[in-house]
Amino acid sequence: MKRILDLITDEVTKAFTECGYDAGYGKVTLSNRPDLCEYQCNGAMAAAKEYKKAPFVIADEVAEKLLGHGMFSMVESVKPGFLNLKIAEEYLAAYVAGMQGDGERFGCEKVQSQKTILIDYGGPNVAKPLHVGHLRSAIIGESIKRIARFIGHNVIGDVHLGDWGLQMGLIITELKERKPGLSYFDEHYEGEYEEEAPFTIGELEEIYPTASAKSKEDEAYKEAAMQATVELQNGRRGYRALLAHILNVSVTDLKANYEKLNVSFDLWKGESDAQPYIPGMVQKMKEDGFAYLSEGALVVDVKEETDTKEIPPCMILKSDGGALYNTTDLATIVWRMQDYKPDKLIYVVDKRQELYFTQVFRCASKTGLVADETELQFLGFGTMNGKDGKPFKTRQGGVMRLEYLVDSVNEEMRKKITENRKAKENLEISEEEAERTARQIALSAIKYGDLSNQASKDYIFDIDRFTSFEGNTGPYILYTIVRIKSILNKYYGLGKKQEGASIEAAHSLSEKNLMLELSRFNAVMWNAFEETAPHKICSYLYELANAFNSFYHETKIMTEEDESIQKSYIRLLELTKGVLETCIDVLGFSAPDRM
Repeated sequence: MKRILDLITDEVTKAFTECGYDAGYGKVTLSNRPDLCEYQCNGAMAAAKEYKKAPFVIADEVAEKLLGHGMFSMVESVKPGFLNLKIAEEYLAAYVAGMQGDGERFGCEKVQSQKTILIDYGGPNVAKPLHVGHLRSAIIGESIKRIARFIGHNVIGDVHLGDWGLQMGLIITELKERKPGLSYFDEHYEGEYEEEAPFTIGELEEIYPTASAKSKEDEAYKEAAMQATVELQNGRRGYRALLAHILNVSVTDLKANYEKLNVSFDLWKGESDAQPYIPGMVQKMKEDGFAYLSEGALVVDVKEETDTKEIPPCMILKSDGGALYNTTDLATIVWRMQDYKPDKLIYVVDKRQELYFTQVFRCASKTGLVADETELQFLGFGTMNGKDGKPFKTRQGGVMRLEYLVDSVNEEMRKKITENRKAKENLEISEEEAERTARQIALSAIKYGDLSNQASKDYIFDIDRFTSFEGNTGPYILYTIVRIKSILNKYYGLGKKQEGASIEAAHSLSEKNLMLELSRFNAVMWNAFEETAPHKICSYLYELANAFNSFYHETKIMTEEDESIQKSYIRLLELTKGVLETCIDVLGFSAPDRM
């Protein structure tokens, strides 16, 4: 279905052209004065100068053309030259009924030309537990992936593991000190290595920080770790087998933790996967004349004449010939282009890395790693802070593990559900259902609390506010959905049927306002995709939930005596529930059946 705002703009534009004015002046927007009208057009103000007429004269002419049109219940020309519009109840009901009859898409058309979009988000390091710093990348990236898929694109999510470099050498060195007899450390061993890793995830997570601390105090230990790193990268068989174990154990644990956040990845590739592409990439940059030596390092100039601040060259290799993060990220682009040929690459990363990605993107474009038409997008996110306004920490001042944060929100929701059960003694709910419901609501609190903020902005993680059932929160949205489910269950529980039922013209202002919010769904989804802005869906959810709750409190749905009107209400509720559930699904959470 065409967006309702576009349909209205089409009619107003037609009126402008019939009056002899340029079509460009007919654009209609949502009203910034909803107390006066629902839509507005300010084109007459802009046209006045070109046509040397008073703007109210132009507005009067256009209003005259629109009077009596079946789309509008009010067309008003207001000095100095505004057009105020209200949509006809019958037209709006027909549009909303069309949404209700459009299956699971609710009138939102898919893109006509599908593109392949690869999203780089997550970015965890192997052998390290996820911490709160990994939350935003996972939540924002997952939502962007889901929104783009809903619009109809082929979307690939890649976790991009940190699985290369000195950290691997440190783990190998510490493991060798603890278990020197393992076959992985015997250079002459030619047999098969064990299928089971010689460590658990718990041991692995303890090994790395221990090794890291030792390397800062013991120079010989650090040298050994650096040597182990070199041997691993040069293909030493035993060390490569250990790397495979490290990856297997870490990825299994990471998948379990991401699953708790309802986050999943199509690719579990890492920095190690890019290494085979580095030599050829570097050689080509040299041959094509892009890469040159500067103070011993190999670099590529990426500054542009339009730059207002200094953009340093992109370093490809260090003076000792070693690779850097730049090298790995560029080589990652090489294999992504080779294997998936994406039309667009989106990187969901801390906004403090913007300069770094400016260098990498420019280098990739300049050296031909990507085609001219391939889009590279950096989506930088702000910091999640505690109530003190500083980066979120544990009470001891350390970085909190992500699973502990999730557990603390789960516990808060369990308390609230327990209190709710005690307050409603007749509410029969098992411990298992209470636990499952608590997890669902907790996830909505975490994700909505994050995504309702513009990604680039810092925000305060306030567990008390995020878990509240009132206000602009995830639990409030879920409570609204559960309320609708309850009404529908009661209605159909009475054995009532809906054959032939359709949404009628609104019977009240609150019902019309609900329809107006529903009619925006198509535009909101597309706008959120085009601007990679999940927070716009959150804003819409809150407004739609408020519109429904106003309608609910003012309308006797279950006791309505006119059967036709009641059936229309139920159809409207079914549509509202479907739109709300679709929106929370693209944000990455779901609603329980009851709360």
